[in-house]
Parts: sequence; structure tokens; C-alpha cells
Amino acid sequence: MHQSLQAYWQAANYLGAAQLYLQSNVLLEHALDPDHVRKRILGHWGTQPGINLIYTHLNRIIRTTAANLLLVTGPGHGAPALFGNLYLEGSLGEANRRYEQSKEGIYNLIRDFSWPYGQPSHLRPFTPGQIQEGGELGYSLGHAYGAAFDHPDLIVACIVGDGEAETGPLAAAWHSNKYLNPVRDGAVLPILHLNGYKIGGLTLLSRLDEQALEALFRGYGYQPIFLELENENKIHEKAILAFDEAYSRIRTIQKTARAEGNNLAVNWPLIIMRSLKGWTGPESLHGKEVEGSFRSHGTPLENPRENKDEFEVLKTWLESYRPHTLFDEQGRPLDVVCQNIPATERQLGRSPYANGGSLLEPLRLPPLNSFSLKQKGQPGKSKASAMQVFANYLKAVFKENKELQHFRIMCPDELGSNKLDAVFEVTERVFSWPLESEDEDYSADGRVMEILSEHTCQAWLEGYLVTGHHGLFPCYEAFVSIVASMAHQFAKWLKVSRETEWRAPIASLNYLLTSHSWRQDHNGFSHQGPGFINTLLNQKKELINIYLPPDANSLLVVADHVLNSQDKINLIVASKQEMPQWLSLTRAKKHFKSGVSEWEWLSQGEAPELVLACAGDVPCQEAAAAARLLRQDFVHLDFRFLNVIDLLSLATDHKAGLSAEKFARLFGKDIPVVFAFHGYPNVIHQLIYDRPNPQRFKVHGYHEEGSTTTPFDMLVRNRMSRFHLAQSCLEQSGYKNTELYYDYKKAIAEHGVFIRQEGVDPDEIAGSL
Repeated sequence: MHQSLQAYWQAANYLGAAQLYLQSNVLLEHALDPDHVRKRILGHWGTQPGINLIYTHLNRIIRTTAANLLLVTGPGHGAPALFGNLYLEGSLGEANRRYEQSKEGIYNLIRDFSWPYGQPSHLRPFTPGQIQEGGELGYSLGHAYGAAFDHPDLIVACIVGDGEAETGPLAAAWHSNKYLNPVRDGAVLPILHLNGYKIGGLTLLSRLDEQALEALFRGYGYQPIFLELENENKIHEKAILAFDEAYSRIRTIQKTARAEGNNLAVNWPLIIMRSLKGWTGPESLHGKEVEGSFRSHGTPLENPRENKDEFEVLKTWLESYRPHTLFDEQGRPLDVVCQNIPATERQLGRSPYANGGSLLEPLRLPPLNSFSLKQKGQPGKSKASAMQVFANYLKAVFKENKELQHFRIMCPDELGSNKLDAVFEVTERVFSWPLESEDEDYSADGRVMEILSEHTCQAWLEGYLVTGHHGLFPCYEAFVSIVASMAHQFAKWLKVSRETEWRAPIASLNYLLTSHSWRQDHNGFSHQGPGFINTLLNQKKELINIYLPPDANSLLVVADHVLNSQDKINLIVASKQEMPQWLSLTRAKKHFKSGVSEWEWLSQGEAPELVLACAGDVPCQEAAAAARLLRQDFVHLDFRFLNVIDLLSLATDHKAGLSAEKFARLFGKDIPVVFAFHGYPNVIHQLIYDRPNPQRFKVHGYHEEGSTTTPFDMLVRNRMSRFHLAQSCLEQSGYKNTELYYDYKKAIAEHGVFIRQEGVDPDEIAGSL
């Protein structure tokens, strides 16, 4: 057995090194010469042998136990190792015939690495068996746990590099074991790979001795298993002991928990593997150590094509793997290598969990009319919290999908604050460690996951979605920007996934921002920031949707749509506060379908001289108040009132974008538009830049003017109060020099004096907020 393990490992190491330094497969024909060495400088050998050893022994576990395993690879430049292993098992060639096991296939594998339109040094959706890209570090362990939730038959092995282990998101993700239920969930086997160095410096955890590492990870709730591989002495004997012990512990934990119905977590195993950086590579070069130093991460052989000494080092290194004993003349692995490859359906590169869209079942959604608000009196007269209405809907979603167990909420400790706590009537927060008497709404069987780490929530949700489930991420608006970069990376993943033929669509990533910027008056400036809209607008338009429902029924309609959408990033922004209710359910459905609608009861006149538009619930409230002021105080001004629920309907390069004819019919062609917007004003200008006469849009929005103040003063400070909007309508229509304009200006000044004296908004204002 050890012979086949060594042969497989050597074959994978050879393929990894060949990808980095060769541009053909001529070594297999015993004819290596400088002409076949890459002209471009490549490197990143440092972590490849460790990944290959892990892959070798995961294969052995699968082959001997028929376990369902998924591998999450954290190290950023680990792609050559994965490509080599996937070539050996044949899954790479199945995904793309260009890499079939043949002379041409192995040539393409080696040549295409880090080549224009070839393969990058990071993993990507094209890579079979993978669920994360690995370019931006910090998320591998969160992804691994997300993949294990609600997959009881799955073990997710996660390679955590000691560089990645220094990131904040990864540090928080170690606590994910406290959310894993051994009865209903799968297992995660973290493999912390300590090789001592990053690109140019040491790594922190590698400098801790075994006693310190054991104390650290036992405190986190793991049982460390140490695998010391500082040289090649008995590496497979040591690895067999470590991996078999980890697998046995996992199965014992699961068997005991499932037999006894004990869903409280125990200490899960963790492998801590030490090996040399650049293991099996050149020991030294130009008088400097390479193996076991940071130099192996970069490009120690900078010019083997021209430098004869470097070429000889490269030749000796690659021939040390004896590829002629591992591959036939056509580039196919020999039997001694193939003995360590599992049966086709069990291979890591063919795991169905890595193509979660193939496992996806639709979410069962309840009928909206069971939860919608009935219209009472004139639009806007009644008030309600959209979040409380939506919470009742979510309760039903949990009930409808109880048997399928494929829907979760990931939220950074804010569900109650966001007025969604009604879901605790049907489920709880999940926590599988011991609880105390004062802990409310907690259970190891809960389906709400709360941790005060936006990074971990996002990573869990991404891992959960890409393995075939559905989810929702409610968050404070100002703090969701913590995961802006993660959203950007996930958009890249979705883009390439949609271009990869064999990847099935997955459930969309759904954000719900409800404690939003306009009603953070008591929390202050730090909690006021609508910039996540800008973040998403920088992504490919076909990947995103941004919805600003003006009331509860509109929110229900939007949610019903996004929860069963696929391959999208959906953003919903809605207040948790009691707000005016404008639309019946029937009207809300029509409004959502249109994206933009005229609200006739707030318009004035037959031939509009101006358009008063709004997007967002608070802007809608203020625009409606401004419309009432104008209808009361200035009947001579004809205007059309519009509400935008689908922000991308304003764009020309989005599927929801209004046609030129419809845009002109609603917004006119040359009349001024005063626009009250939830976020930064530049967003609207960005969306309409190629519409006719975009300069006629006067946009009011958030201008980074915040404080601990009253709700209405937030609007005043950012020049989006009803008085500012009414003034803007007068100004844009040529009526600035009127007594009414200055009456509104006086009202703004009087408000400032009042709140400084009384500490609250005037009753006539507060009653309408």
C-alpha cells in the first residue's frame, strides 16, 4: 500500500512542479532541455507537496471506507496541486476534454497553467470538486462548515494554510464547531498546514510549539492530532495514523450521537500538519536555502531557460520524481499510481456536493395573501412594521420546509433587533454547546445561525448555497459593508459558474438590510451608511438585483421572488420601523412587475411639468409628504409622482431595465426630475447616465451627514426632508423666487431650533414618521 501511496504522491508532485516550470510534457519522453522550460517566471511551489499528501490520504480514506468527502482548499496558490490530482483521477478530463489522460492532455495541462486563457494559480468554478476560489484568503473554514450543515452523510476536509490562519475571518470561523449538530449535520475535518512562511515572512502559528497549539485548539473545542513531516522519513506511516484516527473519531462521535439522539457537540478532531515549505523541491540555490524557507513560495529558479546552473537544478528536481515510473508514453498514470484512486463516483473531483445546483430542491413558499396587510382607507394612512409582517411569512417558510431541512438564516446577532424574532416561535438559534438558564431561543436543532462576525455569516451562507441549499442574510445596513469584498468575490464565482457548462444553478445569495441608515438616529453616525448598494452596482449587472420595497406588501412580493431565484445576488433594503402602508397586495405585485409605477393619488394635474420620484421607504415617505405639501400649497404645479421598487429598472444594461419608450412615458423626455433616493445620490446618476437628458435629474440622498439626532433631523441634515424636496420641485420648475419657497426654508430653520430645545421632532412631524 505504501508503494502506491508514494507513487501517487510523487506523480501529483511531478505534475504540480511541471505546471510551474515547464511548457510541455517532454520530460515524459526523457528529453528535457531548456527550450521546454517556461519563458515566464512562475513559482508558488511552497505549499503544493503538503496539499498533494493530504489529497493522497483522503483518497485512501475514500477508497477504504466509501465515505462521502468534499475538499475545501484554503491555500491561495494551491491550484497546481489540485489540477494534478484531478488529472490523475480523470475528473479534470471529464470536465474539459482538453485535459484527458493522453499525451495531448498532459501537454495541455502543463502548458495551460498560468497561460492566457488557460488555468490560473488559484482555483475557480471550472475546477471540479471545488466550492471556493481561494484567491482572497480567510473563508475556507467558514465555507467548509457551511457545506457540512444539513448534509449528514458528508465529511468536509478543509486545508487551512498558516498564512490564511492569520486572517480575521478565519480566526472567527474556528468557532463554527459550536454550531455543528452531529445528528443532522455532516462533519468538518480542519487540516491546519504549518510550513512556516508566507510570501516573504514567517507565519505566527508555526512558531507556537506543540503544547501551545494543543492548548489553543483544545480551548476552541477541538482534539488536535499532530502530524510532523519535517522530512520524508515514514511520511505515509505517520499520515495513515493521523488520518485514520481523525476519521475514526468523527465516525464515533456521529454514531454515538445518532444512536442516543444526543445533538450536543463534542470535541471534533483537527489535524495539525507540519512540513517544510517547498518540501521535495531544491534544497538550496545560489548559496541560499530554498526548501524550508520563504524563498520556495516565490520563484527561486528565476531563469532556468537561460541560466545553465538553474536549469540543472530544475532538471535534477523534476527527474527526482522519476516520472517514467509513474506515467506511460501517452501521459496516462500507471497502475501503481491508479491503485490509490477511488471508484469514479466517490472521487473528490466528482463530488455532487461540489456541484450543489444538481442537489437543489425548490423552496416551498406559502401563499402571500395569508400574510399581506389589507388596505384600510387612503394609501399611507395606516402604519405597520414591514419586518414584523415579513417575520410571520418567514415562520411559514420554516414550517413548509421542515422536512426538507434546506433553509437557514445567517445573521450577526441582530434578528431580534431587526424585528424578525417571530421566527423563534417555530425554530431557535442553533448552538450545540451547553446552554445556561438565561439563554433564550437556543437549541442544537435551531435553524437561525447568529454570530457577531459578518464574515463568518457570509462564509457559512456561501458554503451552504453552493452545496445545494437556500438561505437569507439579514444585517444592519452600515455593517454589511464589512463583507463587501466577499460579495465581490462571490459575484466572480457566480459569473464563471454561469459560464461553466457542467455547473448547475444554485440558490441566490439574499441580503436583507433592515436597520438602515435613515433610522439610526439613536446609534449615530457610525451606524449610518448605505454604501453596499454601490458595492453591488460594481458587479456584472446580470448577477445582481437591488430592491427597495416601500411597504410591507411590497416586501412580501419581493421576498417571494428572490427566495426561489437562482445564480443572483439579491439586495433588499427595508425599514424595521413602523412606516406608512401604501399598496394592496394586488397593487404591490403589479408594482414589482413594472419596477417603476406612478402613484396617481400623489400626482397633480394632467400635463406634468415635473416628476417627483423616490426609491426607498423613508424617501417615499418624505416624497409623499412633499407631494402633499405641493398639492396643498401650490396647486399650479402639475407633477407626476413615481415610486421605484426595482432600482435596476432605471438602467439600460439590466434585464429589468425600462425600455426607452416606457422610461420616457414615466419620466418624460425633457422635464425636470426631483429624485429622493435611499442611498448616495451618485447611484442614480450612475444608472441613468445614458438615458436622455440625465442632467435634468436632481437627486437627493445620503450625503454623509449623520449624528445622534432625531429621525427627521437626519433627513434635514442630508437635505432630503419633505421641505427640501418641495423646495427642489419649486426650484427645478422655475418657482424658486416665491414666498412659498422661503416658507419651507423657514420651516427647516424652525425645526432645528425646536429639536435642540426639546430633543424630539415636533408632533406634526413625528406623527408622520
